[in-house]
Amino acid sequence: KKSLTLDDFLEGFKTKNRTVLARAITLVESELPEHQELAQKLLQKILPATGKSKRIGISGTPGVGKSTFIESFGKFLTSQDYTVAVLA
Repeated sequence: KKSLTLDDFLEGFKTKNRTVLARAITLVESELPEHQELAQKLLQKILPATGKSKRIGISGTPGVGKSTFIESFGKFLTSQDYTVAVLA
């Protein structure tokens, strides 16, 4: 698998490339020093471009309806022309 450069990640974010987003998540979670360095550079570049984005956390015991809520809320937001990402 080809290693992505900072520019590759930035271009992938601009084009909403899900594969690049998934690789960025893996990069940020990595403990390898070279990955941590690239992840920090990536975060510094993309944070100013997040605009008015919101991040929410949903927690609860098993079976209370978290997944059902996330699906319903996500459908509502996308019906209002928002872009939604779910990291579970």
